Amino acid sequence: MSEKITRLGLLRAAAGGAALVAVGGALGCGAAPRIRASASPARPGQTWEFRSRPDLAMPPVEVTTPARGVAPGYLFAAAKNGPGESYPAQDGPMILGNDGRPVWLRPVRNEEEDAMDFKVQRYRGEPVLTWWQGTHGGFGRGEFLILDGSYREVARVRAGNGYAADHHEFLITERDTALIGIYGEATRDLSSLGGRTDGVVLEGVVQEIDIRSGEVLFEWHSLEHVGFDEYAYELSPENEDAFDYFHINSVDVDRDENLLISARRTSAVYKIDRETGEVIWRLGGEKSDFEMGEGARFAYQHDARRRSDGTITLFDNRGERMNEPSRGVALELDEDAMTATLVREYTHPTDTFAIFQGNVQALPNGNAFVGWGSSPYLSEFSRDGELLFDARFPDEAESYRAFRSPWKGQPADVPAVAAESGPEDQVTLYASWNGATEIASWEMLAGPNPDGLEPVGSAPRKGFETAISFRTGEPFVAARAKDRSGRVLGTSEAVRPGG
Repeated sequence: MSEKITRLGLLRAAAGGAALVAVGGALGCGAAPRIRASASPARPGQTWEFRSRPDLAMPPVEVTTPARGVAPGYLFAAAKNGPGESYPAQDGPMILGNDGRPVWLRPVRNEEEDAMDFKVQRYRGEPVLTWWQGTHGGFGRGEFLILDGSYREVARVRAGNGYAADHHEFLITERDTALIGIYGEATRDLSSLGGRTDGVVLEGVVQEIDIRSGEVLFEWHSLEHVGFDEYAYELSPENEDAFDYFHINSVDVDRDENLLISARRTSAVYKIDRETGEVIWRLGGEKSDFEMGEGARFAYQHDARRRSDGTITLFDNRGERMNEPSRGVALELDEDAMTATLVREYTHPTDTFAIFQGNVQALPNGNAFVGWGSSPYLSEFSRDGELLFDARFPDEAESYRAFRSPWKGQPADVPAVAAESGPEDQVTLYASWNGATEIASWEMLAGPNPDGLEPVGSAPRKGFETAISFRTGEPFVAARAKDRSGRVLGTSEAVRPGG
């Protein structure tokens, strides 16, 4: 019987067992040791670090309420420093499992930039990853990235007409256009508010952009439709900064194809005619067209969305002086009687207060996923408000929004490996493949040269990076990723174990 057949027989015999057995060194010299596989842990100091990917150092996410009854899918967040905070991990988009371990990490290499609003959308009939990247300080100046399932860039979307794209919103519509928010500067007489006669005002601008051509199809300006009398703060005469009276932070398409726009500084949601730009109605704020029922009033909100059941969901930040925790809410609107009724709310067990940022995602099974913005939590709730899952970033980190969505990733690159040698031909192989969602197991390869590798055993995938200990006397090793059916997904380059 040939050596190759002997190897194949051993591997087949091992395949049915829970503890797989490696073929030792020079074709089975001595007893074959058990293969040991484990997930690489987060390094003390609040970072994930990996031997196979030393270029990655992302903040760990601690699961405080294990998932039960949650919707299918991964978690999507974009880690960044909180205000004035600094931590050793990299900023950037992250895909996470229910165990809080990373599946995909994309660091933002420029320390002056952040990534925000990382989520799954559909473009040209296919699921894609999207996020904003750029610089920000209250409002952003950057662009939007669109990546496909192999993590290749499909498009970049920029604001038109000389504007810079803000980070608060990027919504791909069913028309394959993009709705984005912009902060535009204008000069106005603010003396009636106690400000300057030549004061600089930040207005909310919405653009609808054709993604392929970059053409601006629609543009809306808050200064043409919303007055300063709707501003919910007080203007300080000493304020030399631009007057941010509107603070646009979300844009959504309503059931009749008109737009819903959330403005934090007026504590109101506006329904806008998509053709004329006129305000159809105001929900909340100083000039609400709706009578707000008990518990329905909100303040300084984010992320207003019309849901399939007809409700409006939003993240109710509330104000610093309101002495009430932030929450997610669902409101039922009667547009004939013009009343707004609270039908659901989602509160965190810590009574957390998120001074800014945050979102509420309605999930297909009726659950709701809440990103708590400046408070470092990610939570999923049942339809009745029961907490089904909760996780948190380190105190120094946060994510503007957070989501749960199904996703299938097949990276365009190959798996990454690193290997360390130990006594008695012991080798520890570290294998990872950033963004690969279908890996079920790793097959170890060994041989006298990179072109002469053969299988020497396999082990189940465990976390982003799987550490696999086995015995071989061969000078080169590699790893092969397989899915649940045993199909090969990709093979790493061969490496020499280091001492």
